[in-house]
Amino acid sequence: MDPLNALEQVIQERRTGDPSSSYVAKLTAKGRAKIAQKLGEEATETVIAAIQNDPIALTSEAADLVFHLLVLLADAGLTLDDVRAELVRREGVSGLDEKASRAD
Repeated sequence: MDPLNALEQVIQERRTGDPSSSYVAKLTAKGRAKIAQKLGEEATETVIAAIQNDPIALTSEAADLVFHLLVLLADAGLTLDDVRAELVRREGVSGLDEKASRAD
């Protein structure tokens, strides 16, 4: 199984678990705003690692970022398949054109 799909499945299973024994359950219990805040923190740490040109830290922080994104998607009732579908929808569309098509 693809590691991202496996991780997504584990996150789904742990969301309703015991917050004292599961980080996913603990974070989920704190609500979407806290999950989003944590995602933002991980994004910032990823950017810092990139700017510092530290490939080991960048890889680690990118993994944390993806993990927290999956927790947020699960909380919103979304999956990687939803993200994949959006990427397919955008395929062949210029990034500039796609961005221009969005509301301000």
